[in-house]
Amino acid sequence: MLIKKPQGIPSSEITEKRLYLNRRNFIAGAVTVGAAALIGDKLYDMRSPAVTVLADSKLRVTKTTDYASGEKQTPLKDITNYNNFYEFGTDKYSPAERAKSLRTRPWTVTVEGLAKKPKTYDIDTILKMAPLEERIYRHRCVEGWSMVIPWVGFPLGDFLRQVEPASKAKYVAFTTLYDPKQMPGQNSDVLQWPYLEGLRLDEAMNPLTLLAVGLYGEELPNQDGAPLRLVVPWKYGFKSIKSIVKIKLVDSQPPTTWNIAGPNEYGFYSNVNPHVDHPRWSQARERRIGEFLKRPTLMFNGYGDQVASLYTGMDLKKNF
Repeated sequence: MLIKKPQGIPSSEITEKRLYLNRRNFIAGAVTVGAAALIGDKLYDMRSPAVTVLADSKLRVTKTTDYASGEKQTPLKDITNYNNFYEFGTDKYSPAERAKSLRTRPWTVTVEGLAKKPKTYDIDTILKMAPLEERIYRHRCVEGWSMVIPWVGFPLGDFLRQVEPASKAKYVAFTTLYDPKQMPGQNSDVLQWPYLEGLRLDEAMNPLTLLAVGLYGEELPNQDGAPLRLVVPWKYGFKSIKSIVKIKLVDSQPPTTWNIAGPNEYGFYSNVNPHVDHPRWSQARERRIGEFLKRPTLMFNGYGDQVASLYTGMDLKKNF
């Protein structure tokens, strides 16, 4: 059952931003007992190691839909300070500090390949194109931690329809910005750069698949994938490519960064499936950021009613 919130009340207004920032400054300067809570098999530091101030850029949200069954939303300080973004470092805290070097204006996104109307879009044009929705989604990381995030964006399918995919198009390939001066992590060989991701076309056109431009009612912070990122809530988080500069419609399965790096660990589909373990750990349970106890991992991250039909007849253990 979908639980809808009253119209016109974005999540960013639940706690006044001035009070939120003051509270963060207090927390950042305080020494608290029990500052760490166990997350997966690691320690999650509950301090804010880098104070991240969002730009004063409210987004006009037309409606809010809760796709997380009323679960408690993850605090903004955690969403903006506990990030996987290898372009800015391999630990969880470096992106909040190092992503300040990223310039998100000017920024263009090219849509090309098997499209009848290929086009290059300016990010500010994209922001004005479609009504922006707030969608509260569960987010499950392959490492075993999870969040509930109020993303702001629009369906990827609506965006792709504007370029009119050709009949031969079967997949959608995505590419992140490659600029080692702005993204210092790209100077390392920890991954093959630029970051690549891909979906089947029917996955991309599913109504749940989102192009996100913000969270908590404001534009995306750099460390969360500004200015444009993919959100596919039934897949592990690494499928949600950040800082997109190119979208290409293709006729065959495109290469993806983590599948290149570890094909035995990171499959192309990467659906959340508690019955398929990562070779080095179980995926049967997860720990929500801010909670101590683990909870069972849900098949398709709880979105089976909306997406299970996409995989009818497939062996989801083989096609992991």
